[in-house]
Amino acid sequence: MMEAPQKKSSAAKVAALAVLVVLVVSILALYSDSTARSNNTLSSEVGSLEAEVSSLKQANSNLQSQLTQSSTSSTSTSTTTANGSTMSPEGLYAYAGPSVVTIQGYELLTESTFFGTFTSIESVQGSGFVTEFQGSPYVVTNFHVVDGVTNITVTFSDGNSYPAAVKGSDEYSDLAVLSVDAPASVLVPLQIVNSTSPVSVGESVYAIGSPFGLSGSMTYGIVSQVGRTITEDTPDEPTISNVIQFSAPINPGNSGGPLLNDYGQVVGITTATVSDSEGLGFAIPSTAIEREISSLVTNGDYLLHPYIGINGTDMSYQLAQDMKTNVTYGVLVESVVSGGPAATAGIRAGNSTATIEGTQYIVGGDIIVSINGVNIVDTDALGSYLAAFASAGQTVDIGIVRSGSNITIPVTLGTLPNSG
Repeated sequence: MMEAPQKKSSAAKVAALAVLVVLVVSILALYSDSTARSNNTLSSEVGSLEAEVSSLKQANSNLQSQLTQSSTSSTSTSTTTANGSTMSPEGLYAYAGPSVVTIQGYELLTESTFFGTFTSIESVQGSGFVTEFQGSPYVVTNFHVVDGVTNITVTFSDGNSYPAAVKGSDEYSDLAVLSVDAPASVLVPLQIVNSTSPVSVGESVYAIGSPFGLSGSMTYGIVSQVGRTITEDTPDEPTISNVIQFSAPINPGNSGGPLLNDYGQVVGITTATVSDSEGLGFAIPSTAIEREISSLVTNGDYLLHPYIGINGTDMSYQLAQDMKTNVTYGVLVESVVSGGPAATAGIRAGNSTATIEGTQYIVGGDIIVSINGVNIVDTDALGSYLAAFASAGQTVDIGIVRSGSNITIPVTLGTLPNSG
C-alpha cells in the first residue's frame, strides 16, 4: 500500500530536477552571451531567473511534504502481515478474519430419570482458527468444543463449510487440533507467538470468534493478568494453570477462537466457560500450543503434564502468625500423596490443624517458596510455573522453608494421573 505514494514522490523529484536543469542551461547561455548585453540587463535577467528557481524549489518542497504526509496516513491505516508493523483494528480483522472458523457438530446426551433413560441430540457450536505445523494446515480449538462431538464441520468466513475430524486433544490444557477436508486456498494459517511469555499485563488484545453463533465477531481489550488458574464450568473438569486473563468480554461460541496481539499473531486460545466471568475473558496461552502440537498431531494426545503430588494452600499473614514464621508468601504443603514425587523426595506435610477466620488448615508442613530459583508466591504461581516450564520426568529444585530454615530439595516430577 506504500507503492503509489513512492511513485508520486519520485515523479515529483524528476520533474523538479528537469526544471532546475533547464534553468541552469538558460543561465549558462545568458552568461556566454553576456558580451552582447549590458551588465545591468544581464544582472536583471539573472536575478529574475534566480527568483524563479527559488520559487520552484519552494513549490517542490511543499509537494514533497504533502506526499510524505499522504504516505504516513496510508501507512497508519494499512493492513500489514504478521511479521510487519502493528495493525489498526480494521486491518487486523481484515488480515485474521478469513483464518477464523466456526465449528459445529452434534452431541448425544443421555439422561436417567424415574421413568427410564432418555437420549437426545444437541447441537454444539464454537470457534477455531487455522495454523500450520510442518507444512500442513490444521484448525486449533478448545478440547471442550469438540469433546464427544460427532459430524464436525468447519465454516469459513466466506460461508463455505467442510467436514473435519479431531486429530488430537488434551483436556488438561483444553486444546484440540482438527484436520479439515478443505481446499488449500481457504486454509490460510495464522502465526502463533513462540515465546515463554507471549503477553504482558496492559498489552492490547483482540478476540475473534462466533459468540452465540454470530460468526466473525471481534472484541477488544487489554491483558488484565497472566498466570491465572481456572476450573471450567463443566462437571469433573480439571484445573488449568498458566491462563491469560483479559478484559475483552467473550461468550459461549467464542471458545476456541484466537486471541491476537497488535501484529495479528495468536497469543492465546479463548475459553468462555468460566463461571462468574462476565466482562472478563480467559485464554490458554499460545505457549501451550507450541509445546503440545507435535504430540497432538503425531500421537493424538499429550502425556507430559508434570505432577508433584501435594495438596497445598496459599500462605497468608494469619497463617504465618499461627505457625510463628515470618514467611507470608508461598504454598503451604498440607498433605503429600503417598508414593508421589514430593513424598519420595522428602517434602513434608502438615501435622496439626488450625482454624483461621472460620477456615480449617493443616499447618506445620513445608512452605514452597521457589522452583529452580524462581519465586513461588502462591498456588497459581506454582501451577503456572509447572505448566509453562516443566514436564514429566524432569528434575526441579524446589526451595522450601522448614522450621525457619531454607532448604532446596530436588524433585523428579511424575506424570499427571489420567492425562492424555
